[in-house]
This record gives sequence, structure tokens and C-alpha cells, in this order.
Amino acid sequence: MDPGLIQHMWHRNLFTDGRWDVMPFCGKMGNIGSEVHRACMWRDKGDEKSMLGSLYLGLELLDVTIDRTPGPRRRELCRARELFCDIFAGDNPYQISGEELDTYFFEFAMAYQVKYRHR
Repeated sequence: MDPGLIQHMWHRNLFTDGRWDVMPFCGKMGNIGSEVHRACMWRDKGDEKSMLGSLYLGLELLDVTIDRTPGPRRRELCRARELFCDIFAGDNPYQISGEELDTYFFEFAMAYQVKYRHR
């Protein structure tokens, strides 16, 4: 990733200090899911500005994760990004709801909590 681009990121400290790189995949997905959840919540409340903020933050996390993830997980990340964009900015041809995508990411957050936080 272009180092000059990092200075424009909201999560730049998370990426530059290496915390994101050492976080397990389920932890990354859980963090991305937090932004998906917030985007859904703000959309439901009719707050478009906050919804877009969460959408952009989620996309930033997804893009960096896609950029730094080799192998088959990259395909899963790309599909999740496609669905996230489609739900909030597209025509939604997959007919998936924000709540369904939120549930998908929530499972990763729960797996992270069970495996890594409760030792």
C-alpha cells in the first residue's frame, strides 16, 4: 500500500503500528462488522451522514485487509466488500439485507471473543 495514502486514512495508527497485521482473521472481520453494524443502525435512524461515515470506515478496513490477505480468504473479503457496497450504494441485485451482512460479521466477532478474549 502506498505510504502516502496511509496519512489520509482514519485508522492509520492501527495499520502503521502493525496491530492490524497480527490480529487474527476473525478479529479483523469482527472489527469490519462493527462498521457494518453502525452503517445499518445509522441508515435505520435516517442519519445519512453517519451512515456514510461508517460505510467509508468499513470500506477502509476491508480494503486494507484485502490488500494484505493472500490466498482464498481474499476472495471472501472481496465478496463481503461487494455486498457491503451493494447494500448501501448499489441496486442490491443479491437481495441481501444489511442485517444479514451484519449477522455474517457478528459470527466472526463472537468467534474472536470465544477464542482469543476468554482465556
